[in-house]
Amino acid sequence: MKAPFALATGLALLVSTAIPSSAGDGVVRGDLSPKDLARVRAVTKPTSDFSKAEPFEIRQGGAGTSQHGANRDAFSQFAPNITFAEEQDFKLGNALFTKLWVSSPSSTQASDGLGPLFNARSCQSCHVKDGRGHPPEGDRDATSMFLRLARPPVTPEERSKLERLDVMSLPDPVYGGQLQDQAVPGLSAEGRMVITYDERAVTLAGGETIMLRKPTYSVAELAYGPLDPTTTLSPRIANPMIGLGLIEAIAAEDILALADPNDHDGDGVSGKAARARDHRTGEIKLGRFGWKAQNASVRDQSANAFAGDIGISTPDDPRSFGDCTPQQTACLAGATGVQARLGDTEAPDPVLDLVTFYAKNLAPPARRDVEDAEVLRGKQLFYESGCTACHTPKFVTSRKADNQAQAFQLIWPYSDFLLHDLGEDLADGQAVGDATGTEWRTPPLWGIGLTKTVNGHTFFLHDGRARSLTEAILWHGGEAQAARDAFAAANPEDRKALITFLESL
Repeated sequence: MKAPFALATGLALLVSTAIPSSAGDGVVRGDLSPKDLARVRAVTKPTSDFSKAEPFEIRQGGAGTSQHGANRDAFSQFAPNITFAEEQDFKLGNALFTKLWVSSPSSTQASDGLGPLFNARSCQSCHVKDGRGHPPEGDRDATSMFLRLARPPVTPEERSKLERLDVMSLPDPVYGGQLQDQAVPGLSAEGRMVITYDERAVTLAGGETIMLRKPTYSVAELAYGPLDPTTTLSPRIANPMIGLGLIEAIAAEDILALADPNDHDGDGVSGKAARARDHRTGEIKLGRFGWKAQNASVRDQSANAFAGDIGISTPDDPRSFGDCTPQQTACLAGATGVQARLGDTEAPDPVLDLVTFYAKNLAPPARRDVEDAEVLRGKQLFYESGCTACHTPKFVTSRKADNQAQAFQLIWPYSDFLLHDLGEDLADGQAVGDATGTEWRTPPLWGIGLTKTVNGHTFFLHDGRARSLTEAILWHGGEAQAARDAFAAANPEDRKALITFLESL
């Protein structure tokens, strides 16, 4: 557990007091009584007994864990502890999440407004079966993966906007914040992502050889002139949707207590809390969502995706022309799907409310084989190798969660939701908010063992370069180098056990 640290001025806005470790003494979570605090400390203490499963470990999402079973719909179930009335909102949100938007003008006036430039026609197009995206492999399309575009500031005003977190990054002057590879009829798509791979061999203890592939990214068929010379390309695959409401319900104090930006404890793992501006209130909050923790809430994440990925405006992000820039005059001259009788955006209330509710209540699946001897051995190696320095196993959510279904739940996401430097091999060179070009948010691991079952592939990391969990581990560098090296140095049986543990999540 990380030691307390002095919060920077901006981050201090997140809480009213300094945050010590949740295992230490002093002022901690304001939602807990002394009795509750003692219970939380006891139940979230890292285990040292790997002879059996921990109590409630099988229920990764607490009372919100799905018992649906390990099949292709494993990520698409509502949390079983929501109310019967809320099930209706979940199902309406699901219908909107899977809805295909069409270009304007259209006879289906409640569904038009697509683009004009876009990456997907629906939320489900990227988050297939509410799961993980993939790079374009073979005959697969690139819908669930795209390129973020960003450049460094060149004026004092731009620097000030970044420092105030009014924007998280600066777009390319012509192509905006991401490359749009689709367009409505009569308009040209911005371009096409090109990936080339160079393979490298890694030899592990015991003589096993693993081939890793290093991707290089470029853009072909640019339709609106060249990119700015300083614009960087950052590939991103869609993240799984499960457990988002539970992640939002984790007390900010518990995440901040894990941060150690100056590595005061000397373990080689720092961890930095990301800040993000809530676009409804303007407040600076803890960033939790996205590959760079650039969003503070599920709602902000959803609104940004509506506008940036699909080109659909919402009350929280009223960009009816999506990511079109002033340089793209033909795009800005196109029709929008705004219908005055419905509202002043293409997806007026309650569309965003319902999609957000849906996203917050997709249930993590139950664990499998938690008492299996090899799974338990793999879990022990996961701890001993130092993986839990970033992939924090468990939290108890806040009693003050927005929805009682997410309140005071023991959950097992296996993430600290902090930014970590993972080294130059995984670097994208793109700063986003507080994240540097080598830093990434620790992704939660719950459900990772069902990736192939749900999505039919095993591509991992932010750009899907890893074709297996073993490859994903071997790409870890920077703060995770020691854990990666411990895995590589383990005997083949132990490595297999660790992977078996991950596959049980």
